[in-house]
Amino acid sequence: MDKIIIADNLSLGYGKHETIISKATFAIDSGSFVFITGASGSGKSTLLKSFFGALPMLSGSLTVGGVDMDNINTKKLNFLRRHVGIVFQDYKLVKEWTIEKNVMLPLLINGYARDISEMQVEKLLGHVKLTHQRGKYPMELSGGEQQRVAMARALAHNPILILADEPTGNLDEYSSKVIWNLLEGANTQLEATVVVVTHHIPETLGVKYKHYHIEHGDVYEVS
Repeated sequence: MDKIIIADNLSLGYGKHETIISKATFAIDSGSFVFITGASGSGKSTLLKSFFGALPMLSGSLTVGGVDMDNINTKKLNFLRRHVGIVFQDYKLVKEWTIEKNVMLPLLINGYARDISEMQVEKLLGHVKLTHQRGKYPMELSGGEQQRVAMARALAHNPILILADEPTGNLDEYSSKVIWNLLEGANTQLEATVVVVTHHIPETLGVKYKHYHIEHGDVYEVS
């Protein structure tokens, strides 16, 4: 099976004197479902940021989707991000845009035709049970609804890699269930690789998964 993420002696941090991930070596299979756990401040989000080029490495090597993250330029980074869907814990929706336009954003960036974009947004808003909210703005929705919008946006352009940072950390039970169902569907139906940073792995997840844990800067697989 192909590897979509390969890390070799990867060290990450926010300066030479603040190493958070130390000499991590691991590989993530294409099409797999992966959880990354660890205590608060252990480096879970730091590691995830490196996967989409938001944090440069201190040393070692990291390849994501065949792109060398150490020698990445703007063109390569834009190419990579066109194939990645990202779900943040704090949603990161554009407050001045309607729900419909927020979901459509990655489609517009990727050059999809308007009619195809509208059809895709219609389908995704149905999946997250928010068709009736399409004309509203993010601040008019609850936190759970905003995260469901963010999830729809992450899936809009059929990414090959989905990165989710505590996607259900602050959500009610209903919204959490919607998010997990969408992530499972993206993995099993679209064959996307899903990497989720979380404190708690759901007990009822319907897919096989790998589990990596971070402790004292070490990243290791939990059997």
